[in-house]
Amino acid sequence: MDKPILVPWDFSQVAENALLHAINFSKTTGEAVALVHVVKKKKEIDSANLKLEEVVSQIKDKYGIELGVFVREGSIFTAITEVVEEVNANLVVMGTHGMKGMQKFTGSWALKVIAGSKAPFVVVQDEPKGELKDIVFPVDFKGEQKEKLVWAGFLVNHFKVKIHIVYQGSNDSRIKAKTKSNIVFSRNYLAEKGGSFEIKELPGEKSLADEAIDYAKDNKAGMILIMTTKNISFQDYVLGADEQQLIANTEKIPVMCINPKKGSSKYGGFSASGS
Repeated sequence: MDKPILVPWDFSQVAENALLHAINFSKTTGEAVALVHVVKKKKEIDSANLKLEEVVSQIKDKYGIELGVFVREGSIFTAITEVVEEVNANLVVMGTHGMKGMQKFTGSWALKVIAGSKAPFVVVQDEPKGELKDIVFPVDFKGEQKEKLVWAGFLVNHFKVKIHIVYQGSNDSRIKAKTKSNIVFSRNYLAEKGGSFEIKELPGEKSLADEAIDYAKDNKAGMILIMTTKNISFQDYVLGADEQQLIANTEKIPVMCINPKKGSSKYGGFSASGS
């Protein structure tokens, strides 16, 4: 199975919610979907495979889709990324509370799983709610913001979504200039793709993360598209980077996370076929 959509699986309802989102992507892109289950000890692999065979059969009966399965021994923080590399996965759709006990996916744990993966992660809490029509696209002064435009282009091409470019003003002339440059770049890129978009300045009374969530809620957006923090530190995990807040947002809006990396804007996958 090459270039599948991966779903971390722990037999929970939130994992099934993630699977439903993955199935929706699959229907549009034609990519296969596969479950990834992580066990702590090698001796647990056989029993996990048996349980997953049952799940695959149930899912086929329920949703009419064939699923691949990957069972790996180790930690969720490395095993999922290893499978992404192994099969050159295009996308991972993950529930924010997909693991039990010490491996539960809270916002910070989810962020640690995501960090370093070359494939984007769509992090979800609930099952899909209607068609994907509106995407909130927060923009700040960072240069890496341009990398996520490839995926905005993919969403525009495949789902015909409207991109809502949102930003906050600044009194710092350098930040203001860099933010404006990113907005102009984003606008020109989306216009070239023939995408529908609008640009909105947020009040700037709260964090960009908080105001992006508020805007997404008010506009009934189906997803927020963000970059993760480059070279994220242990302190970020403990104190909570902005994207951690976005991932675990109380409105339960799905969040697509793109990891900044050299050349990531040229990465293939969906972006290549959707550009």
